[in-house]
Amino acid sequence: MKSNKEKIYNTNTMNNNGQEIQAIIDRNKRVERDKAWERSITRRGSIALFTYITAYIYMRINNVESPEMQALIPAVAFIFSTLTLPPLKKWWLER
Repeated sequence: MKSNKEKIYNTNTMNNNGQEIQAIIDRNKRVERDKAWERSITRRGSIALFTYITAYIYMRINNVESPEMQALIPAVAFIFSTLTLPPLKKWWLER
């Protein structure tokens, strides 16, 4: 037969385990949301837009010919890099 101390310890352990499991579940939810954001079109588009604006301003200040067209280069390069990275990541993980 278990003593009262052992019963209390087992109850506390079960509560702690339940809290630990809930903490892991909450963490996994946060990680999944972060992953979804990393892959989202909204994020990619925002970064491409900010890249374009920054490059445009820099080129305009430095009197680069046709800055509106030239600023497309880094923005489009970013978009292409996000499209090619998932297959590269898959290949790397499989090696």
